[in-house]
Amino acid sequence: MDFLRLLGAMAAEHRKATGRPFVTLSYAQSLDGCISARPGEALVLSGRQSMKLTHRLRAGHDAILVGIGTVLSDNPRLTVRLVNGRSPRPVVVDSMLRLPLESRLLCENLRPPWVVTAEFPDPERRKALEAAGAKIIPVPRNGNGYLDLGVVLEKLGELGLTSVMVEGGSRIITSFLKERLADYLVLTVAPIVVGGMRGVRHLQSSDMDHFRRLKNPQHRRMGEDLVLWGELT
Repeated sequence: MDFLRLLGAMAAEHRKATGRPFVTLSYAQSLDGCISARPGEALVLSGRQSMKLTHRLRAGHDAILVGIGTVLSDNPRLTVRLVNGRSPRPVVVDSMLRLPLESRLLCENLRPPWVVTAEFPDPERRKALEAAGAKIIPVPRNGNGYLDLGVVLEKLGELGLTSVMVEGGSRIITSFLKERLADYLVLTVAPIVVGGMRGVRHLQSSDMDHFRRLKNPQHRRMGEDLVLWGELT
């Protein structure tokens, strides 16, 4: 797809201008905007063709970022498997260092994960994860008590990352949109109604001027799924 060829150039320009990696928000949802049926329960929504696109996106980014909730519910590998390409660096936002030592990210991934956590993490837990291969990156919390994602991106830029693909879960997706830290969106819509957990929570805005929009949005049918993409204004 055309936008895949543009992301590399866009990411390089963005990193040069801001010092932060270019952020692509990519996830699959149902027709009614859900990413799972119940909290903490994995739900595969993408069909085979759109899943291959996701793996191509992974191969085109330096890192792939998820929240600890996604790791605990899905136990993902976050690797490139359905297409040829290099797997991105896994990054887990995990304020309390809950990443299981037996997780696939630690046991089956050739690129050990970077774990972003709160300042002054538990020393024993940190020692155990580092012994298992994880890199621990402490960052401050913001005014709402969550990890400051702006600082997270600054740290990832300092570590040499030019592009980051964000896959979820709901809190991470919402935070990147709310804090206006996502630069590009690739959204897969599956033709199913779930009535479960929505991918985007309340963004606390009723002003049309503050809603995130896609610049020059495009779309394509992939199998039974509809994929939409574009720059986030």
